Amino acid sequence: MTQLFAVDVGGTFTDIVVLDETLGEVTFTKSPTTPAQPSAGVLNAIHKSDLSLTEAETFFHGTTLGINTMLEHKGARTGLITTEGFRDVLEMARMAWPMYQLHWDQPEPLVERYLRKEVTERVRADGTVLAPLDEDGVRRAAAALNAEGVESIAVCYLHAYAFPEHELRIAEIIAGTLPHLAVTLSHQVTREYRECERTSTTESDAMIKPRMAPATSMTSRWRWPVSASTAAS
Repeated sequence: MTQLFAVDVGGTFTDIVVLDETLGEVTFTKSPTTPAQPSAGVLNAIHKSDLSLTEAETFFHGTTLGINTMLEHKGARTGLITTEGFRDVLEMARMAWPMYQLHWDQPEPLVERYLRKEVTERVRADGTVLAPLDEDGVRRAAAALNAEGVESIAVCYLHAYAFPEHELRIAEIIAGTLPHLAVTLSHQVTREYRECERTSTTESDAMIKPRMAPATSMTSRWRWPVSASTAAS
């Protein structure tokens, strides 16, 4: 006998669906979500169901905790470090604003403008370095954001998808000076061009990461690889 099961961790309840392939039966179980440790709610739901983990063949998992955190703006206080001159890319977007809608209200960025810091560096789309990374500028920007009480920093440098080394270096600097801060690097979240989309995706990841991380040590629970050889594509 084999069983397939799927779990959805929601803001209020954790739902589990079990399919018994031998009998063709489907059962449903619900258990309260445990926000501080979501896995506990999953185990509670499994305990209440007819599921036997020794007979489970496939496990499907989904959760709305991340999107709920972002939509409700209940995530970590987040700062952004970006290439000099690109601080306002979130407002400028791609200039594809609705025509003739004179009263259209643009959605507010997740990171307020004063929490966005610019650092000198510049890379071409082909990965050629035009201006080296100002490491002292990185330290000043990170220190300023830390003084504002941020818990997480999003890093989005121009054309980092083609040359990720500057972003990797800033992760090393922050890990060495402010190890309590979470860091999200844009090239590890979405290694594609178009700065507005990549910046907004990176800030979203940075906002929810500390909330979604397992309850382990602050210094190890969230950090991405910081060496070029292990960078995600």
